Amino acid sequence: MPFAAALSQHPLATHAVGEVVGQILETIGPEPDLAVLFVTGGFAGATEDIAGAVRELLRPRSLLGATASSVLAGSIEVEDQAAIALFAASWPGEIEPGAIRTVRLTAASEGDGVRIRGTRDLADDGTTLILLADPFTFPVDHFVTGLAERHPGLTVVGGLASAAVAPGGNRLVADDKVMADGAVGVLLPAGLAVHPVVSQGCRPVGTPLVVTASHDNLIEEIAGRPALERVKELADSLDPDERKRAAQGLQIGVVQDERLEEFGPGDFLVRPVLGADKASGAVAVGLDIEVGTTVQFHVRDADAADQDLRGVLAGEDGAAALVFTCNGRGLRLFGEPHHDARVLHEHVEGGAVAGMFCAGEVGPIGGRPHVHGFSACILLFED
Repeated sequence: MPFAAALSQHPLATHAVGEVVGQILETIGPEPDLAVLFVTGGFAGATEDIAGAVRELLRPRSLLGATASSVLAGSIEVEDQAAIALFAASWPGEIEPGAIRTVRLTAASEGDGVRIRGTRDLADDGTTLILLADPFTFPVDHFVTGLAERHPGLTVVGGLASAAVAPGGNRLVADDKVMADGAVGVLLPAGLAVHPVVSQGCRPVGTPLVVTASHDNLIEEIAGRPALERVKELADSLDPDERKRAAQGLQIGVVQDERLEEFGPGDFLVRPVLGADKASGAVAVGLDIEVGTTVQFHVRDADAADQDLRGVLAGEDGAAALVFTCNGRGLRLFGEPHHDARVLHEHVEGGAVAGMFCAGEVGPIGGRPHVHGFSACILLFED
């Protein structure tokens, strides 16, 4: 197998890193083309030593890593406890030395905007960027919006480090560098058999309708009637269980490709409904909406998240997977441990699954990268 994933919950960082490296060495041997390291907050202060041990013992050609509140590997999720997860991949004879390379990204204020440094290696030649970012010091929304405009041929999958609650607490790893700010990534060359999958954890309710009046993130009319009337009409049409779910957090899905005749999972960018103005009948949502946009309301709960994840994986082949799941999922959403890890482990032949719980997830919808919440963004690797 060219892929391997390992997990250790040993309370001592030195023992834990030895265990995960040992598991990788037993499975695929030394000097993999890529290693991705996930370290929980309990070990954050030892990240530099952990990364150094991985480089010395495993000798990966490219190493990427981040700290997280929780991690997963195989069919196991370790939430809010000390743990290390490690993923490794080798493609002997398939890629040239140096074809996989790490990047370091930083952000700085410039005039009225923000300048992102380190983007010179990014291209539109079908490459894939695995992105790990610090949410306190790197404007991920701004970055991925710019990528969609400047590098439309670049696929982006990843997540925001989640081990800290303030700037300076997270750690990011790129080869022999360990940083507390900005973002890091690894570029996978075009032609490598990888495929992104995004599960937004929602189920559509009602029917798709067109926005007929809007201003910024305020939807004033949907299909010629006040948006709030449409919400009330939807609520009246739902059964009591779905109505309760909608009341707990109604979402709106925005179609990303209006050329489609029918819409399904993966065709909507899902954002929360933030509130409503009874006087005007307008509804505020989590992004700007243009007139003529097709929207459909969604609900989010454990059943919807389970169905959506299994639905987007149906028909997708994978020999391994990197998983960037929301820190609002796991036990908090499903009420039982290991949900996303188990579903991916069952789906991926060989079980080489590893990842992190994120403070925001990055993945493509409608061919453009977006930052998501409560989602699972997955990069599937094929043999």
